[in-house]
Amino acid sequence: MLEHLLSFIIWTPIFFGVLVLAVGRDQRPATAKVISVFGAGLGFLLSLPLYFRFQDLHGGPQFVELLSWIPAFNINYHLGVDGLSMFFVVLNSFITFLVVIAGWEVITSRVSHYHAAFLVMSGLINGAFASQDAMLFYAFFEAMLIPMYLIIGVWGGPRRVYASLKFFLYTLMGSLLLLVSFIWLYKQTGSFDIATFQRFGVRDGLVAGMSLKSQTLLLVAFFFAFAVKVPMFPVHTWLPDAHVEAPTGGSMVLAAITLKLGAYGFLRFALPIVPDAVREYGSIIVVLSLIAIVYVGLIALVQTDMKKLVAYSSISHMGFVTLGTFMYVDGVPTVYGLEGALMQMISHGFVSAAMFFCIGVLYDRMHSRKIADYGGVANRMPIFAAFFLLFSMANCGLPATSGFVGEFLVIMGALKVQFWIAFAAGITLIVGAAYTLWMYKRVVFGAVGSEGVESLVDVNFREFIVLAILAVSVLGMGLLPGLFSAKLHSSVDTLIYQASQYKVGREGGEK
Repeated sequence: MLEHLLSFIIWTPIFFGVLVLAVGRDQRPATAKVISVFGAGLGFLLSLPLYFRFQDLHGGPQFVELLSWIPAFNINYHLGVDGLSMFFVVLNSFITFLVVIAGWEVITSRVSHYHAAFLVMSGLINGAFASQDAMLFYAFFEAMLIPMYLIIGVWGGPRRVYASLKFFLYTLMGSLLLLVSFIWLYKQTGSFDIATFQRFGVRDGLVAGMSLKSQTLLLVAFFFAFAVKVPMFPVHTWLPDAHVEAPTGGSMVLAAITLKLGAYGFLRFALPIVPDAVREYGSIIVVLSLIAIVYVGLIALVQTDMKKLVAYSSISHMGFVTLGTFMYVDGVPTVYGLEGALMQMISHGFVSAAMFFCIGVLYDRMHSRKIADYGGVANRMPIFAAFFLLFSMANCGLPATSGFVGEFLVIMGALKVQFWIAFAAGITLIVGAAYTLWMYKRVVFGAVGSEGVESLVDVNFREFIVLAILAVSVLGMGLLPGLFSAKLHSSVDTLIYQASQYKVGREGGEK
């Protein structure tokens, strides 16, 4: 079974998503929910061997599958995961399972369609992370937009149509440039294999030399495709609207998983394929990352909507990811920066999902996300308040929580580059604590602020289970970060080797 494990991980949730849709035709929401939980749980269980059987011995892909798909264009069904992608397949399956549980009682209209959308999207996202063929990656990368578009547009808030269209158009425009870049690379190499793309232009590769102009154009295409997805400043404006209008499950997956595809794209494509252009212009992305970390954090300080505040917080935290990715010392990426970026991506998956779920718990009871409508929640929901405090502290980057690990490593990497970069990045720890604790204080502490708060009841069993699982994840990663970092070293070393190569200034050139 291991030789086809990735296919099972990809297609199992999609199969159950289709099955749920079929059941939904008979209007049996209870049956649809049971099938959804079983399908999501099975998908998560299938993903666990990726972690336990993964060997950090070399930086290449493992659990490889290779079948011819479209022979005329040398497009293959080529799957595999390395240290850069393995965790995100597991994380996606994990979050999907929690989202299905989270929506068990909350979603009352078109129940089967709702759960089917998440299950299908889970399989498509797994496919994107596991793809070793560029066109296969592109197919999964684009297809996953459809279920998220429907989740926001059908089950979202009052401005859901506007938010879903904005989300779709922003991401689609960048993706079209990505397709053009893949076609150009195919014309140069005769293959859509990602490893072939990465070797193209290297002295011992298929073709000797790739000009800086060509690399720069490719970097621009990669930037617009993946920066929108992260999202980076200044192409981030779609995210707050999408989060505010999306249902709780949609916000959890959007923040915890789909944003990571953008950062993953930079690691998989930009650094190894166009290393000279990244060295030449990467400082611009570092500046944009610092703006996201500090400026967007300041924007979060003035938000009055809890969801919008956490959405801006996500942009700020993802700024650490792109900062760690594009920091170079003497033309070489920093180990601390790259490993910190990956750890931050994993941590943000746990913390952002937890924060949005907590806001969803309050919204389900009060039907308001406005901070001013709350106050004194701890008097009526003490168990919830304790969980919310833990996740808020993790969002601040408190030591012993997962939020500290990645940010600390990125700042350590920044110190090797320049003190002022580390200083500017470190400021966000203060800003992040300010807006997160300000929100927590206004919502949870003090006297009971309204009749709505007076009538609140503490978390039920379903909500407690989701919160407890996320709490264990946040504390587990914070206390035992080696369980995660130990699987990254070889893949990061391989990426550093690829990103340190030079492809210009030699005899030969592009076809």
